[in-house]
Amino acid sequence: MNVFCIEMTALIQIAMIGCGSMGGGMALLFAEHGVRVSLNDPSEETMDQLLATAKEDGILDLLQKHEDYDGLCKSLDSPKVFVLSLPHGTVGDAVVDGLQPHLAKGDIIIDASNENWGVIQGMGVSGGYQAARRGPSMCPGGEKKALDSVMPLLRQVAAKDAQGHPCVGYAGTGGSGHYVKMIHNGIEHGMMSAVAEAWQIMDMGLGMNYNEIADEFTRWNRDGDLRGTFLVSIGADICRQKDERGRHVLSMVEDKVVQDVDGTEGTGIWSQLEAVRLHIPAPSLTTAHFVRLASAFRADRKHIQEAFGGQFPVQQWTEAKSDRKATAALESLRKAVYAVFLASFIEGLNIIDKADKENHWSVNYSDVVQIWRDGCIIKADYITDILAEHFKMPDVDRDLLHNARVAREFKNVFPALKEIVARGVEYNSVIPSLSATLEFLKYSTSMVLPTQFYEAQLDYFGKHMFDLKSEPLGKPETGKHHFEWKPA
Repeated sequence: MNVFCIEMTALIQIAMIGCGSMGGGMALLFAEHGVRVSLNDPSEETMDQLLATAKEDGILDLLQKHEDYDGLCKSLDSPKVFVLSLPHGTVGDAVVDGLQPHLAKGDIIIDASNENWGVIQGMGVSGGYQAARRGPSMCPGGEKKALDSVMPLLRQVAAKDAQGHPCVGYAGTGGSGHYVKMIHNGIEHGMMSAVAEAWQIMDMGLGMNYNEIADEFTRWNRDGDLRGTFLVSIGADICRQKDERGRHVLSMVEDKVVQDVDGTEGTGIWSQLEAVRLHIPAPSLTTAHFVRLASAFRADRKHIQEAFGGQFPVQQWTEAKSDRKATAALESLRKAVYAVFLASFIEGLNIIDKADKENHWSVNYSDVVQIWRDGCIIKADYITDILAEHFKMPDVDRDLLHNARVAREFKNVFPALKEIVARGVEYNSVIPSLSATLEFLKYSTSMVLPTQFYEAQLDYFGKHMFDLKSEPLGKPETGKHHFEWKPA
């Protein structure tokens, strides 16, 4: 879909198509900033609920619902501006097809859904439904001239960082906006898994109660390399939250993530597929995704457990019996979680870099870092400071594993990560992203991988050829040598 261009300094009216939790929140946010919003959604009840909320917020006069595209489009001044917030798949195409007879040159369509980057150009929106209402992080991509015309409004409503700068910027051309948001969600999965693994270690391994875990998350979020991290911050909130009967809500939540399986979330799947397609090692992201998939099929896990005659039970760590040792273990755990967070960012950025080169998007990495500063799920102040420093140089090597500062960061936390993984293995803690990140650092820095033997096997049965150690370092291409290990 093309995004058409208009010259304008400010928007005073838009249409919001899709008024669910994200679209509804953005509609209220736009109205709160003085923009008149025409609403359209397949569910009249959804629009009515949104209007009721607008009435409570004192902005009802700025929203109006429309049940068909004709009335919707007639309510808009020219040029018309549409914001879409829809389920991923074919819905967006159907909406655009329905709007087509009512469009004129100069009209703008901004797809703000979690859509596949290859389907439609648009704008990634992050931060969840709370941020959609109060100010999200936004990642628009496409034709720059068209985006320049809506950027003043986006800057006005976007989340602001600690210095008051808006967390929105021009990602690049083509489908870069959706692509960067897709990888944001892949990074998010790696980070979420690390926090969840840390929570279970504290809960089942160290025998801490929920309030104690909340206090530890609060300490982590206060300063150091996990300071200002959204997922750590909400971890404390989740551990403290109680229902009306005084029960911890978390204690009643089943260990089942279904969003990848039930079709409501596609970005996590697509980001893993992209890592594989582009030949980018991203184990912190992909391993986190696999445990999500395993968790979804809880009944199947029960069946497997019965077939095994039990499970491999998570055991309490010996450190739980000593306050001094528990304190040391918690500090090592904090460093290990940071290692996963940093690795997740680097793996995700390497995927973006490869796709950027393939599609010639001219991604603005400084803007991407600013977009991730606040209002988004992967907000991590210490890490984004490192990224901002790195990407402020033009034409910099975009693989942060080549960066001396990043290397020092990983070397500083590697012993702690190794310690936590070793303890986790000993006591059957479930640590997919922690252990995958440890292996990632080991094989990324090694020149003596077991793939030496792997390559010989491939040549033995498949005549796949190999390079010699005595030859200069080559590119990832077919070797020049074959040995006849066994005559045919």
